[in-house]
Amino acid sequence: MNIPQTQKPRVVVIGGGFAGISFIKKIKNENVQIVLFDKNNYHTFQPLLYQVSTSGLEPDSIAYPLRKIFRKNKNFHFRLAEVEYINKEEKEIETSIGKLSYDYLVIATGTKTNYFGNQNIEKNSMPMKTVPQALNIRSLMLQNIEKADMTEDPEERKRLLNFVIAGAGPTGVELAGALAEFKNGILEDDYTEMNEAEMQVHLLEGMDRVLPPMSEEASRLAQKALERLGVHVHLNTMIEDYDGKIVTTKGEKSFETEAFIWAAGVTGNPIKGIDGTSLMKKINRYYVNEFNKVEDTDAIFALGDIALMETEAYPKGHPQVAQPAIQQGKHLGDNFKKLLRNKPLEPFKYFDKGTMATVGRNKAVVDIKKMHLGGFIAWFIWMFIHLWFLVGFRNRVVTFFNWTYSYISYDRAARLIIRPFRKDV
Repeated sequence: MNIPQTQKPRVVVIGGGFAGISFIKKIKNENVQIVLFDKNNYHTFQPLLYQVSTSGLEPDSIAYPLRKIFRKNKNFHFRLAEVEYINKEEKEIETSIGKLSYDYLVIATGTKTNYFGNQNIEKNSMPMKTVPQALNIRSLMLQNIEKADMTEDPEERKRLLNFVIAGAGPTGVELAGALAEFKNGILEDDYTEMNEAEMQVHLLEGMDRVLPPMSEEASRLAQKALERLGVHVHLNTMIEDYDGKIVTTKGEKSFETEAFIWAAGVTGNPIKGIDGTSLMKKINRYYVNEFNKVEDTDAIFALGDIALMETEAYPKGHPQVAQPAIQQGKHLGDNFKKLLRNKPLEPFKYFDKGTMATVGRNKAVVDIKKMHLGGFIAWFIWMFIHLWFLVGFRNRVVTFFNWTYSYISYDRAARLIIRPFRKDV
């Protein structure tokens, strides 16, 4: 794989997400060789994937080349590959392009979609964890609307214009709100023979409220905003199956749809070679100590969504969102400097900066400790925070311009079927 031999300690990082990037930024000026592996050559700002899938943003607004982030660092090397196995005894990884030894290994592989063992749902539903998957949803949404505009069969038309989302966490709520705004702001203008009431957005949640991780006040405000937009919210609704045409639940409800989007859960994305007592198999997260070191390993660390750090405040581990990943990455970077100088390490302490979700134009909810905000103020905070954490000045400018344009015109300029989506038969 053409990695130069070196006398410097070699630090291998697996995953170019929030945690991996935050860690590398902290140690990039240290006297070490850094090798980053990722199956994509870009960092994805996942909180805005739903805007790509609903034509609000183009994918290059939320993605940034990994090489560009660290191009001024001569000791940094990126390889486009998948890491398939970790040989912890030999301190070596096996990848899709060859083997590489390491002195220190940092695992920041994040999560993948959790289908809870349901093969039909995995085969027929639409996940939204990556940029290609978001583009698939965008293409399917626009293709279905185009087909509905052409068909003379009322049942097929109804099925094509029925959009069903599983999971009312932040991703599901934001996606449902964006689809409803597309329906309200775009549909009748672009498709003059179509009534916006024909497009239906259904949000299904197994628990008794939307946004279960947030406060009850935030849940109430979010559900009220969704319903005002025209979203049909179905609580206490456990999904049983989806055959590509009909979503069935454990109750009497069923939904005919050609577009079933699965946002009902995630699971860790571990790598073969580290298991046993180091891995919580139920949720696929590595047990780590207060320094993010993987239990029963030597010189292996895990960060972010893949790391399970049990503390008194978080007995089930930290939430699998961006902030813990960013904070753990920065903290391990600081600790790594101490490690290289044989200084004592400091335990990680998570600072909860709050939780937020947007429902649509001028509508969002924010929980900051005991303070709960909704409406325009919450939406403005959400917008500012997301712009701030986007990687790259260009991405911030382009995203801000798109949001300003959409806010003024009620338009979504990225409604293009660039790459038609075809379901596997």
